[in-house]
Amino acid sequence: MSNDRQNTPNAEQVAAYLRRHPRFLNDYPELAISLNAPRNEAGTTSLTGYQLEVLRDKNRELNRRLQELYSIAQENERLTLRTHQLTLALLRANSVFDTLQSLVASLIEQFNSDLVRVALVPGNATLPNADWLKQFDPTQIEAGLFDEFLKLGAPLCGRLQPDKLRALFDDQAEAVQSAALVALPAHGLLAIGSREANHFYPGMGTLFLRMMGESVAAALSRFDRDRAT
Repeated sequence: MSNDRQNTPNAEQVAAYLRRHPRFLNDYPELAISLNAPRNEAGTTSLTGYQLEVLRDKNRELNRRLQELYSIAQENERLTLRTHQLTLALLRANSVFDTLQSLVASLIEQFNSDLVRVALVPGNATLPNADWLKQFDPTQIEAGLFDEFLKLGAPLCGRLQPDKLRALFDDQAEAVQSAALVALPAHGLLAIGSREANHFYPGMGTLFLRMMGESVAAALSRFDRDRAT
């Protein structure tokens, strides 16, 4: 106990230390808030002013974070509304081709996508030709390029390998700087290409992409019985 008392600095030593380190409170702003400072005749002190400045800084940071959260909430609301509108359009479609056509139109018009491709896995019914539709023959090398991705099933965002870009986007492959792949379980995949390198990137949130893929797959499954017959 006596050793602890001997090692504890007294008030004069603390004051001397603070005089030698006038920027001490800059490194420990929370300490400035907890101190009780005497007031002069004007009712303020330099320490009180510093405390207020620290509180203002914290308030500005909180406002910045709130504004950031508000912006994220607004964007999520817009995405939710667009996803809902897409789901309604899919439900109104009367065939596999109409369903896919509604999907592509929504992505271009509502989601402002640059390039959209739908690639059907071998075994799906043959559909009319369209510049956004890829129907790989089982004998084509391209048919197996996305097997691993389809097996995992999770959306993939970022830069695609050149062979996959060419397989999906043909002569427009060089324009695609980033892309998102969305699995359509039992049917194929959806590819969304962007001319911006950072539009799709690894680690970005993929909840809406996953929801979109599940909605499209469910809409296409309505016609599985017709396709089988």
